[in-house]
Amino acid sequence: MKFDGIVIGGGPAGMFAAITAAKNGSRVLLLEKNSRLGKKLLITGKGRCNVTNNCSAQEVLQNTPRNGRFLFSAMAAFPPEKTISFFETNGCPLKTERGNRVFPQSDCAFDVSGALRRRCERLGVRWVRDRAVSVETAEGRVCGVAGEKETYPAEAVILATGGVSYPGTGSTGDGYRMAAALGHGIVPPCGSLVPLVSDDGDCRRMQGLALKNVELTALNGKNKVQFRDFGELLFTHFGVSGPLVLSASAHLRHWDREKYRLCIDLKPALDRDKLEARILRDLGENPNRDFEKIVAGLVPHSMVPVLLDRLEVPAGLKANSVTRQQRRALEELLKCFSVSVTGPRPVAEAIVTSGGVQVSQVQPSTMESKLAPGLYFAGEILDVDAYTGGFNLQIAWSTGHLAGTSAAGAEGE
Repeated sequence: MKFDGIVIGGGPAGMFAAITAAKNGSRVLLLEKNSRLGKKLLITGKGRCNVTNNCSAQEVLQNTPRNGRFLFSAMAAFPPEKTISFFETNGCPLKTERGNRVFPQSDCAFDVSGALRRRCERLGVRWVRDRAVSVETAEGRVCGVAGEKETYPAEAVILATGGVSYPGTGSTGDGYRMAAALGHGIVPPCGSLVPLVSDDGDCRRMQGLALKNVELTALNGKNKVQFRDFGELLFTHFGVSGPLVLSASAHLRHWDREKYRLCIDLKPALDRDKLEARILRDLGENPNRDFEKIVAGLVPHSMVPVLLDRLEVPAGLKANSVTRQQRRALEELLKCFSVSVTGPRPVAEAIVTSGGVQVSQVQPSTMESKLAPGLYFAGEILDVDAYTGGFNLQIAWSTGHLAGTSAAGAEGE
């Protein structure tokens, strides 16, 4: 059987591309090497699946530091409001939480993948479990896909194989190889939205400690701000992680020639004058109390010995013996707890892959390759990535929608 279109990859972008192409009248084959569709979706948002962000299309682009302008047409055609409408009308009611993050009301990622699978079935998308080996061409145009089991003829092919993060879900870089074989340049993949490694032993001392409502500033070697935001982070045995760190990592790309450090404001709600007044009050009201107890009233328990070591105060120091210099040092440490970082964790641990097919070789208004007519791209295989908060999945839905629409319209050209 000859199909109008073949989608390689049964992740979010692939399933959405298949749905859109089929809705536009195409006979669609979906090739996926895993035993189930949407495997990576099931681990997003800690199993809850942050479907999108309840914001405008423009705000998605503003939260896409890597080639955001390339997505203008895709996002305009299918903004977050349409994503929300799709899932709401396909049996997956949603809710909006802090930061405009959108989740299924059930807090279960299975409901998201289930809605996509059911829609594929209703539209007659045929799913075959096979690993695509190459995209076939004839007379300069795509003509099908060679799989490990057989060859599948088609007039259009959509590559939606993802990046190389979480390889256990099937993201092993097959799409890069197939795209490169057709002449596409591949920006070397690296981790984006990835935890960061530190050589600071204090991170290991505090592993497991989650800090909430802090401000994180990432600085380069010249103390130039690379990133700043407010939220949560986590100390680990290797360094730091958590939402703030993952977002910061998207801005720290030049590890080969830059040195970065993180400055954590532990008291962002207090300016320096108010913080000074708070500490003076605590010291004055408890003059015979150990300084350690004063510090314990300002930071989480597991941070106390770390702060005392950094301040180099003697054991048993009483509040009434704290010098002005020691008090000022505490104020400075609370407003900028510094952590040096030496690099990202392996790309396999990243939530999103940065790098991929060069967007200059893809038509942004259609997602079609400029080098291989009939070949389209969707999702993480493209050199586009955004911050955490549902933006990367929105990119998957939008590029999948545009690629599916375009591939369906390409029939017979």
